[in-house]
Amino acid sequence: MVEAIVRGGADGMEIGIPFSDPMADGLTLQRANEKALSQGATTLTALHLAGHARRLSDRLAINLMSYYNPVLAFGEAAFCRAAAEVGADALIVPDLPPEEAEPLRAACAEAGLAYIFMLSPNSTPERVRLVAEMASGFIYCVSLVGVTGARDQLASDVGEFLARVRAVTSLPLVVGFGISRPEHVHALRGRADGVIVGGALADVIESAPGLRRAATVQAWVQELKGAT
Repeated sequence: MVEAIVRGGADGMEIGIPFSDPMADGLTLQRANEKALSQGATTLTALHLAGHARRLSDRLAINLMSYYNPVLAFGEAAFCRAAAEVGADALIVPDLPPEEAEPLRAACAEAGLAYIFMLSPNSTPERVRLVAEMASGFIYCVSLVGVTGARDQLASDVGEFLARVRAVTSLPLVVGFGISRPEHVHALRGRADGVIVGGALADVIESAPGLRRAATVQAWVQELKGAT
């Protein structure tokens, strides 16, 4: 799947560390976490995949996504060093608020990783400014209030939300949650710098026939890439 995503032309990859309580994720990614854990996947599995992705492409932006507990169990500094050693560029931790993130952000900076903060449409102006001051790499803009997973339509207020964030930062804005179709990607042109499609990708992987899975994933990524 990693190789198919690269062949499909993805600009970056978010590799999730499996966790037993993925509170920000919808049903598809909950099942993915459960299946990964049941088959023995660990933090080291995700680091191995990140290293494989880096060997495939020097240009790919490789982001590790983990809930805080696995990072804490590994050791913040040790995890950041290991992530940097395999070629990762950034770390996303959805359940660690910025007010409590400074030790991990500092460990990321020491290892040369960007620490990615998340904002949502209900983020207050004060929270938006705080994240803009602390952020590096890019800002993960959650397109809706809720969990991950494909949606039929983009939230109606996503444009206004992105404009609020853009007003206080020059960092790239990358939109996730609910993005699943080329028309969603096309609608965000000129508003955002990128899109994240983890839940929709998991749906494609889950539903594709086994022998055609890699080809199906590659074609789907190419279709979304074409809409950029």
